[in-house]
Amino acid sequence: MNDKTPGTLWFVIGPSGAGKDTLIALARERLQGSDTLFAHRYITRPADAGGENHVALSNAEFCARECRGSFALAWRRNGLAYGVGAEVCDWLEKGLDVVVNGSRAALPAARAHFATLVPVFVTASPDVLAERLAKRGREDEVAITKRLAEAGAFTPPCDARVIANDGAPEAGGAALFALLSRG
Repeated sequence: MNDKTPGTLWFVIGPSGAGKDTLIALARERLQGSDTLFAHRYITRPADAGGENHVALSNAEFCARECRGSFALAWRRNGLAYGVGAEVCDWLEKGLDVVVNGSRAALPAARAHFATLVPVFVTASPDVLAERLAKRGREDEVAITKRLAEAGAFTPPCDARVIANDGAPEAGGAALFALLSRG
């Protein structure tokens, strides 16, 4: 039997281009060796597509793992499938905090599954989002316009910790680090 208090699941969400991957990478670097772990996502996107370090799976591999209960949470968004490994539940049970690069669309399911979830909303101004999306080169102008409209329509939940990431990545990374280290 485990007498430890379960860890906190920090569910990082925000619009494409807000800089979630960058801030998570910066915080991860500063929290090495701590009781905060960073979950990899399993995504049906090629490993060399840029962005976050993830485990690339084919659609067939993803579905096979999902059917066998390998994911604590799985969702589909923008033509891709995303999963968070079942090991996250073990880590939380052992009292470790876990950072997950989540999705606004998956937040309700994540809340239902993880009792200790704290949403972290990373945002940036529409101009900054548009510039970042154009620079990464994964979407055409129509897709970027759609993403910007979705970003503008989303209201973060009232319990979300909000990080405005319009400036230097180091400032946003320091804000996320402070939150995760409860400093």
